[in-house]
Amino acid sequence: MSHAAGPDSSITIPAILKMKRDQQKIAMVTCYDSAFAKLVNRSPIDIVLVGDSLGNVVMGYQNTIPVTIEDMIHYSKCVGRVIGRPLLVTDMPFMSYSDKNKAVHNAGRLIQEGLACAVKVEGGSEICDRVEAIVQNGIPVMGHLGLTPQSIHMLGGFKVQAKTEDARLKLLEDAKALERAGAFALVLEMIPTDLALEISKELKIPTIGIGAGAGCDGQVLVLHDLLGFDLSFNPKFLKRYANFETTVIEAISSYCVDVKSGQFPSDSQSFH
Repeated sequence: MSHAAGPDSSITIPAILKMKRDQQKIAMVTCYDSAFAKLVNRSPIDIVLVGDSLGNVVMGYQNTIPVTIEDMIHYSKCVGRVIGRPLLVTDMPFMSYSDKNKAVHNAGRLIQEGLACAVKVEGGSEICDRVEAIVQNGIPVMGHLGLTPQSIHMLGGFKVQAKTEDARLKLLEDAKALERAGAFALVLEMIPTDLALEISKELKIPTIGIGAGAGCDGQVLVLHDLLGFDLSFNPKFLKRYANFETTVIEAISSYCVDVKSGQFPSDSQSFH
């Protein structure tokens, strides 16, 4: 199987596990195309996730459910062709790991065709047999607990998870089960800060939080969210580092004005 990492790749699974042991925070960001991947590659980011959030962000769906394995291979390949130093992880989409055979087959496709270095799956103890099967075939697996977008219809919306004592205990047990099954890291999404900290202390593998507080071993944000593509999207956990919405609209509007007024192209932008 091919490997996405280029010649300057330095961040491997053992390197990520060592960051946990050395108490170094892990920075992860999503990416869906080669244009952004080239820029992300020049940053000090540790992990790049080709998330099935691309369903919402770049495909125009209301949630991640319609995203297929073919979609994930396509976008993963776009990123994998140019990403070098960071570790490239790709989401396994809805129903692509519903049984062990399907899980191993589709994980293999994401590594071989999608150029990923690892795959990410959502769910706890109920999917541990599939995590084990994927890992036994030499493919690293990242887990995902808490708010799991592929189960959005069962969860009843995007809201904080594990607020009751039973739910907290279940999440902690699920986290331990995923570690035993061979997961190398675990995303914790929208759960109480104290629970995320407890899980992070209990596990030897790193936790990566989104809306799970500062006690996690790392953090992940959607690239388009941190860049401010949609200023109307403003969840509590988000910190914006740019205002692309305004910048892009202003740039395109200025271009339109120049075209309509005849200022573009000027003589210097024309061939003679």
